[in-house]
Amino acid sequence: MTDWQGLDQQYMMATYNRLPITIEKGEGNQLIDTEGKSYLDLFTGLAVNVLGHSHPEIVKTIKDQGEKFLHISNVFLNQPAIQLAKTLVEQSIDGKVFFTNSGAEATEAAIKLIHKWTKDGEKSNRGVVVLEKSFHGRTLGAIKLTRQPGVYQDFPVTDMPVYEVEPHNLEQLEDIIKTKKPAAVLMEPVLGSGGILPLEEEYLREVARLTKKYGVLCCMDEIQTGIGRTGKIFAYQHAGISPDLILFAKGIGGGLPLGGIIVSNELSHLFKPGDHGTTFAPSPLSAALGNTVFKVLLEDGELEKSVARSKYLHEKLNRLKDKNPKILEKIRGKGMMVGIVTLLAPEDAKKLQRDLLAEGYLVDVTQQTIIRLLPPLTLTEKEIDAFIEVLETKLQLVLEKELNQ
Repeated sequence: MTDWQGLDQQYMMATYNRLPITIEKGEGNQLIDTEGKSYLDLFTGLAVNVLGHSHPEIVKTIKDQGEKFLHISNVFLNQPAIQLAKTLVEQSIDGKVFFTNSGAEATEAAIKLIHKWTKDGEKSNRGVVVLEKSFHGRTLGAIKLTRQPGVYQDFPVTDMPVYEVEPHNLEQLEDIIKTKKPAAVLMEPVLGSGGILPLEEEYLREVARLTKKYGVLCCMDEIQTGIGRTGKIFAYQHAGISPDLILFAKGIGGGLPLGGIIVSNELSHLFKPGDHGTTFAPSPLSAALGNTVFKVLLEDGELEKSVARSKYLHEKLNRLKDKNPKILEKIRGKGMMVGIVTLLAPEDAKKLQRDLLAEGYLVDVTQQTIIRLLPPLTLTEKEIDAFIEVLETKLQLVLEKELNQ
């Protein structure tokens, strides 16, 4: 039997703490390892596989587009990409799209566009306001906007000013806008890596009001929250606001790399030929898969179905929290983006993750003690019931251990 873990350690740089399983294939909402064991995938490649694995529509699109062409560059008109851009605009704000290969690249594009905006008419605004514990990427421009010391460390950064504010502190935000005159405010509607913290809808409406009042760009990072994860195509839509700029990635490519920004018509003239570009994005295959994702979510009704199933998941988790107040503090999130805030020590939270893995359930841990669930939108009630039953058993074992100490 091939020692994949040993080969991984020998030939791949150790930038990730991988789980000790080697995936052979995926079927529906399950991943299957090389030993034939199945796992319910409750973090979907970090919010990427919104339709689960090997969805028949996804497989069909891969075959159909693969028989046409995979890459043509931006020298030619790209039919799948044009159609996807049209749908993205129709499902968000009036404007235009720039495609990238990833979320971090989307952030880099946003930074350059914001800079272009400050030069358009010689505005005095400069810099970006972000939230504490926010995550916007690991590349050198994006890393300065990411407010997590373990990520930004001491890497070199740009000279763009970045102003960090507390979530839901409107007084602090307005003071920064008035005194520092930033060019933009950038927020995740639900902080993902920062602990699955949903921003209150009234807070987002006030953010939109303040940015409009002071002539600052309102930017929403929907890289993790977008493409149906919170019950709407984009999470900012719960608040009924209209941003100037939207970042997207992860779920849009149907499992393949794709990201980008959607900018309002007022900003769409800022990028001219040569100002920004990429060899691969938009991949015709990724764009075709994006069109399929939208078809399944909107035309086939999968998004609407996921809303009901996510409510069921939240109800079951909240009942479990009420039964285990010494272990579970709260359940946070929106739609299929859930944070189980535990009262466990970091090492015990990781042990709970490993114990669930042994039982065939893949979950993530963020901010050391929060169990993060990013399930496929196709998650079923039967799968939810099975997970809750196993999680309850594991929590009882944790409680018994604490009582015996």
